[in-house]
Amino acid sequence: MSYTAFFDLDNTILKLNSGEALMSRAYKNGILSTRRLIYANCMGMLYRFHLIDPLKIINKFSRWLVKSTVSDFEYLCDELVEKDLVPAIRPEIIDEIKIHSVKGANLVILSSAISSICSRLAKHLDINTVICSELEEVDQHYTGRFIGKFCYKDEKLRRMNQYLQNTNCTKEDSYYYGDSIDDLPVLQSVGYPICVNPDRSLKKIAIKRNWAIHKWD
Repeated sequence: MSYTAFFDLDNTILKLNSGEALMSRAYKNGILSTRRLIYANCMGMLYRFHLIDPLKIINKFSRWLVKSTVSDFEYLCDELVEKDLVPAIRPEIIDEIKIHSVKGANLVILSSAISSICSRLAKHLDINTVICSELEEVDQHYTGRFIGKFCYKDEKLRRMNQYLQNTNCTKEDSYYYGDSIDDLPVLQSVGYPICVNPDRSLKKIAIKRNWAIHKWD
């Protein structure tokens, strides 16, 4: 029977946060103002210390997108992935993906990041399935809203469970690679939780529960 290996994106597959990289790339391309870049960086700092709900950050970002056409944003994401994100993929994760692929596992990116980024990286990594956050669009413009809920914490767990049900796979046979305490609902639900450079809160729990911890530079 096949099993599933789920991979978080930011700070797990990647050595960085794709949202922050997107802001920097938008600024370099003249799409984002200096004021908004500073604001975004401050919000990112608060998020790293778990002082702000990431949904507030992503809602602000999605509202900034309202003036952009979908085609313009997709072009930006092409450039972002090619220049900033592919070079930031962890070599160790590539090895892990290959191991699971050889074993016939279902490979899934399960992330709160947006689909325009996740789908491109999935294609690069030969991962067939993406479960992530999706921005709503109408008449080739973004509305500033999500399709469904932001794929985060309990929503990420709900979507993982739905995928497993649809594919007749079990949580007990599944792997999840994550880095943050925000991934705890998923990590504690799978049979094989893998913590990649975990933050302080997650590391304490991982040590207590004897979960696998990978420290990858």
